Amino acid sequence: MPIAFKEWAVTVRALAEGEQLLTLRKGGIREPDKHFKLEYDRFFLYPTFDHQCPDLVRESHQPELARALEEGVWTDGEPQPHALYNGVDVAQPDRVRIRAWAEVAAHYTITDRRAVDALSPFYVWTTDYAEKRLAWKRRHPLHVILLRTYRIPRPVTVKVRDEYHGCRSWLEITRDLPFEGTPVLSDEEFERASEEIDSIASDRQPVMV
Repeated sequence: MPIAFKEWAVTVRALAEGEQLLTLRKGGIREPDKHFKLEYDRFFLYPTFDHQCPDLVRESHQPELARALEEGVWTDGEPQPHALYNGVDVAQPDRVRIRAWAEVAAHYTITDRRAVDALSPFYVWTTDYAEKRLAWKRRHPLHVILLRTYRIPRPVTVKVRDEYHGCRSWLEITRDLPFEGTPVLSDEEFERASEEIDSIASDRQPVMV
């Protein structure tokens, strides 16, 4: 079955638009041993609404957050507005749209807050959010994963199953999904960004892909 990586809906949208190139991860409550492992080098991007907090998305991307919440949120087969109350979800979809997939281009682990801040041009969260991820489980490094993202020709609607819920990174999608489409950035744009990211993160703890 196709493998999907769970990430905030606003983050998936930013990745699919070429506005974000990284994801940061330490691992959720339902991960094996509660630690993140990069188990796959190619996967679909699954938009999740769990714990998505407007205060942790940059002001410049608040409109994108609103659009991400509205797009692909389905209940009883019909699109529905998605509401937040003090950052807490008050509605959950029974279907979501998969609109992109990604390949792992590089993988680093870091423990330095300065590196997290220096990488901020490549994600749409606030630096406070990124620093909180670094600070959680302080003895363990933060995984920084550079993604080459591709938009699939037509978004695919996926039914949300019970096993998709919870703080986990990886899902098995129970329908066929195409590894097709075009990269969201040109080769030249991606190469320039990759070199800058590598210059920030590679002197920390590089991980072989």
